[in-house]
Amino acid sequence: MVIDAVPSVDMVRFTNSGTEACMGVLRLMRAYTKREKVIKFEGCYHGHADSFLVAAGSGVITLGLPDSPGVTKGAADSTLVAKYNDLASVEALFEANKEEISGVILEGVVGNSGFIVPDQEFLEGLRAMCTKYGALLVFDEVMTGFRISYGGAQKHFGITPDLSTFGKVIGGGLPVGAYAGKREIMEHVAPAGSMYQAGTLSGNPLAMRAGIETMKILQQPGTYEQLTEKTERLINGLLEAGKAAGHAMCGGSISGMFGFFFCEGPVKSFADATASDTEKFARWHRGMLERGVYLAPSQYEAGFMSLAHTDEDIDKTLAAAKEVFAEI
Repeated sequence: MVIDAVPSVDMVRFTNSGTEACMGVLRLMRAYTKREKVIKFEGCYHGHADSFLVAAGSGVITLGLPDSPGVTKGAADSTLVAKYNDLASVEALFEANKEEISGVILEGVVGNSGFIVPDQEFLEGLRAMCTKYGALLVFDEVMTGFRISYGGAQKHFGITPDLSTFGKVIGGGLPVGAYAGKREIMEHVAPAGSMYQAGTLSGNPLAMRAGIETMKILQQPGTYEQLTEKTERLINGLLEAGKAAGHAMCGGSISGMFGFFFCEGPVKSFADATASDTEKFARWHRGMLERGVYLAPSQYEAGFMSLAHTDEDIDKTLAAAKEVFAEI
């Protein structure tokens, strides 16, 4: 079902989590290219493997941890950090590390520095640049996979990566992940090839069954249109209410994924996101919680709409938001 849904995928290896999927894909990138270095983007989070905790997003930013203790210098040295939506920063790293970079990994839509949408030219430029330098392009679709479209961010934007990672969406919310991609690359994974990765609970029957049923629901006509309508009503309502109360705000959504910042915007990168008023967000979040609405407790986390959310849920959220915007 994953292969049928995602245009770039010929083979899939299931794991226990998104973190494990990203660990596996990192090893595969290096095994396939015989190069050690990888480019990631500031503020993007790819799980808690050592190499990916350099300039990571999500909880790392929220807790004020620039990099995690316990990450070795060797792991950090092999991770190069570029600026999201900035092709020049990527090309500079390729030029400074010729024939050393195995690939580029990015969140198809950033959800771990808040909700940040890539420019189409940025994604197309990355695809061309990876081809030019003989590196692999990897889409981390742990958040975006089957959430912003049935084929993920890559289908939404029309980009073909070499490899992709997916998370718990493909297990109906249960613990599961996967890395997947072109056959000639995936065949390097044991037992077909020599790159070893395994896990006792990978692809366990409970998660697979839940994933099958979830993907059946997602294939039903009108599913993503319904998600889009609900999400746009929520985020547009929040932005209108906040601005009406005199707050500087920006934000948006794609299908069931949304987010906003307390700043004028636009927010195109992690640096832009850090200019937002996180203290105001904390006060707003607390006020919403007191009114029975629980959102991700960080300015640096995207939000997700569910098919289970009702119009009444959205109405209640917007009503509470108007009160809190006025209060803060």
